[in-house]
Amino acid sequence: MSMIGEYARLTPAELDRAVRDPDWAREFVDELVETELDVHPEPSEARLHEVDKAWHALDFLLRRVDFPVDVVHGEEEILGAEDWGYGPPRFLRPERVRIAAKALSATPHEALIEGVLPAELAEAGVYPAVVWERGESLDYVTGHYQALVPFLRAAADTGDALLIWLD
Repeated sequence: MSMIGEYARLTPAELDRAVRDPDWAREFVDELVETELDVHPEPSEARLHEVDKAWHALDFLLRRVDFPVDVVHGEEEILGAEDWGYGPPRFLRPERVRIAAKALSATPHEALIEGVLPAELAEAGVYPAVVWERGESLDYVTGHYQALVPFLRAAADTGDALLIWLD
């Protein structure tokens, strides 16, 4: 079973409801999945986004550049939420999404991986370690990073919050 980093854009009203009613949040996200399943919208148009197994490498690389927002795990818990795969969902409020989007736009993918070798990720135990142990390229991670940038930019532009979880 793989660990996949997942995101959902929520309006401030939807976030308020999700925080008050975590079961509603799960149902709402499931409905979004059904809606977008066959459509595959561009990241800037999507309500959902995933970074596949690149989540841990993104976390490692973003921490390395002192990124100001935890866009991989979220910063606040939804108290009382059930496990959505590998723990309950967390979230970023709209003001934190705006900060993250601005910082992502100012951080080109080349800067994110500058001077980093796959062996460093392997040594740090970054999931999935076998990929880095084989010395595979960081292009997989930067590809997911490049798709995350317009997703967060669109969320920031519309004043949305983000729900974040590992599935």
